[in-house]
Amino acid sequence: MRTQWGSATDRGAVREVNEDALLAHPPVFLVADGMGGHDAGDVASRIAVEEFADLAGRGATPDDVHACFLRAAHRIRTEFTGGRQGGTTVAGVVLTHDGGRPLWLVLNVGDSRVYRVTADGLVQVSVDHSVVGELVAAGGLDAAGARTHPDRHVLTRVLGSTEVVEPDYWLLPAAEGDRLLVCSDGLTRELHDEDVAALLAHPDPQAAAAALVDAAVGRGARDNVTTVVVDAVPAGRTATGVLVGSVGAARAGTGPVVGPAGPGVPPADGWDDARDGVTVPRTPRPRPSLEPGAVARPDVVPSSPPVPTVPPVPPPGGAA
Repeated sequence: MRTQWGSATDRGAVREVNEDALLAHPPVFLVADGMGGHDAGDVASRIAVEEFADLAGRGATPDDVHACFLRAAHRIRTEFTGGRQGGTTVAGVVLTHDGGRPLWLVLNVGDSRVYRVTADGLVQVSVDHSVVGELVAAGGLDAAGARTHPDRHVLTRVLGSTEVVEPDYWLLPAAEGDRLLVCSDGLTRELHDEDVAALLAHPDPQAAAAALVDAAVGRGARDNVTTVVVDAVPAGRTATGVLVGSVGAARAGTGPVVGPAGPGVPPADGWDDARDGVTVPRTPRPRPSLEPGAVARPDVVPSSPPVPTVPPVPPPGGAA
């Protein structure tokens, strides 16, 4: 299964440090959003990406993926001692195979997200591990209410916060024409799903990834913003995805892995600058100077055909 992808990250219009990190190297595409204050978030997200980089350039099973989670959680807990606290969200997709059939293994802990573009529109595959996300998943709250709920930023699961590692997994069949988006919540805090879908319509994954980040920054991004857009290039068979809630269930549904072999491991430094060994780094941009009530204008991303744009509007949900 051959993939094409693009990635982009920006510290946003408010934050001084980019605590997001990304990995985009087949078969793994990942976003981590660190938290904890000072340099804690930056360190935690970088640790997660470094551990998952072990999967780059080779076949991967659900057991391999879960082992990355366990190692990352252990390193984060070891790093933060003496009262220091740090943790990170992790969301991503790993291309795997079952009996020669290509599958997307979607993974998630926290409120970074994985979306899939389908014939019916944009579908969120992952479930936010937050107070509000769980209310929405249970049918107790709609999307509009979630954007203004007072607990909308309270997470219920974070990698590294406890010894228990509880990621969710889904297995989705991979088929020609698939497009998936992995993003930090800095994107979805500023853009509604319909805006995201419009920008994902661009056929080039790098242009789409950059346009999404630019649109969020253009709306005065209050958080770091990171995107990875992945396309499946070869032909495949379409089927119904299976929700896999634990690594045991994922293991039971996955057979021998067929995939590329070889080192191909990206460098362990520079993740926050999007230097992932494949994607060309984005040129640093000057921070917008925002007066009260003003909205920063997004940069222009040259492309052909033109990148769809979303007009700047006040961010949904008001100030955090």
